[in-house]
Amino acid sequence: MVRRCVDTDFERMCEIINEAAKKYGGVIPGDCYHKPYMPPWELKKEMESGVVFYGYGEGGVLAGVMGIQDVLDVTLIRHAYVMPEMQGKGVGSKLIKHLLGLTQRPVLVGTWASAKWAIRFYEKHGFKAVTWGEKERLLRKYWKISERQVETSTVLADRRWLAQDRH
Repeated sequence: MVRRCVDTDFERMCEIINEAAKKYGGVIPGDCYHKPYMPPWELKKEMESGVVFYGYGEGGVLAGVMGIQDVLDVTLIRHAYVMPEMQGKGVGSKLIKHLLGLTQRPVLVGTWASAKWAIRFYEKHGFKAVTWGEKERLLRKYWKISERQVETSTVLADRRWLAQDRH
């Protein structure tokens, strides 16, 4: 079942994010990977900046989380993580389908360019990578991330974004 995360989910959310993010070790640039990947203070800051998290779980235990954030004229998918032992079992698909149903706005998602599994996941759900130049513009406009992260990330857009004339 997908549901909005509440305060009592905070510790489990941190656990899910940091366990799932171990997959980034040796894949993303070393200067961008740290342990824990997202300390509690950083998760709290993301939530305070407007990222609303939803979780999927069975039997009351969350197995995955995914955030959604309205920024200017788009909706961003943020911080999508599933516990390693639950990956490949439809948890992420249930979450993204739910989140996409919450908005009528164009949806963008940013991820590490070297995280090929994440890119394939979003492509499976209808997202397409934008051009290299467009991703730099979008990352600077809609995200608050470091220049290093802009350099090493990619942006994928949903059909609503792609259908708009952006020129």
